Amino acid sequence: MLNGSGIKIFSGTSHPELAEIIARRIGLPLSKAEITRSGIGETNVRITESVREDDVYIINTGCGAVNTSLMELCIMIHACKIASAKRITAVIPLFPYARQDKKDKSRAPITAKLVANMIQKAGCDHVITMDLHASQIQGFFDVPLYAEPSAILYIRTHFNVEDVVIVSPDAGGAKRATSIADRLGVDFALFHKERKKANEVSRMVLVGNVKDKIAILVDDMADTCGTLCLAASHLSEAGAQKVFGFVTHGILSGNALATIAESNLEKLIVTNTLPQNANQAACKKIEVIDIGKVLGEVIRRSHYGESVSKLFHEVPY
Repeated sequence: MLNGSGIKIFSGTSHPELAEIIARRIGLPLSKAEITRSGIGETNVRITESVREDDVYIINTGCGAVNTSLMELCIMIHACKIASAKRITAVIPLFPYARQDKKDKSRAPITAKLVANMIQKAGCDHVITMDLHASQIQGFFDVPLYAEPSAILYIRTHFNVEDVVIVSPDAGGAKRATSIADRLGVDFALFHKERKKANEVSRMVLVGNVKDKIAILVDDMADTCGTLCLAASHLSEAGAQKVFGFVTHGILSGNALATIAESNLEKLIVTNTLPQNANQAACKKIEVIDIGKVLGEVIRRSHYGESVSKLFHEVPY
């Protein structure tokens, strides 16, 4: 718990519930800022208390009207910068445009880098974010965090670890899945998949043995959930006792909830980097893990100059 000396925590409008959880963890009230929209959609921000020489944390995530949230964050950063804040840290649980992280065809932009530049030019000193879609984005900023300890703690407390196999739904997530499997001391499997186009998989091949095991699919985000649910079907056909999903960012767009409800997944466990109340009410298979306390502890450690990596690599939170 912080004593409030020299630290201010502000919330944007994208996920105020998470901001409240983080503030309670730290033991401070949210600082006051007025955020309004003009008639033509421009964002107006007014910081209503002094931030001079303070360590400022601004919490906003990439959900809902993503472009509005991003612009709101940049304006809040700029407002605090010109108000003489000592240090400004953006807390962005879901980094906007994280999936546009590489030049995969001619004349394609690297939008994740553009977003990083925007935030930096606005006056941000550090970014705290959860489970970036691709590891190369870490080069744009420091303090990337991982939901891995939360996944490990959940698995240890809800399953007999000896019956578990960790599965990656694609080769790109193999590093994430193998890291969890190694820390749990369990087997690992993955799917090789071929895509016709974005969000549409043509073929999936399972590499590894899941027979008579509890298969846990792990990924950074679930959007339409087509890949995840197709993988769950293949795992059941391969002899898995039960299939669970664990993802950090539950975007759950389009028909995702209906797809999950009809799938072979027993549960889809997501974190609250995005608001999940409506999703949880609409689908009984959705379970939410709170990472607000983790983010709060990261802010406390960052403020006092303590190790952040120690929290995530040595202590299951």
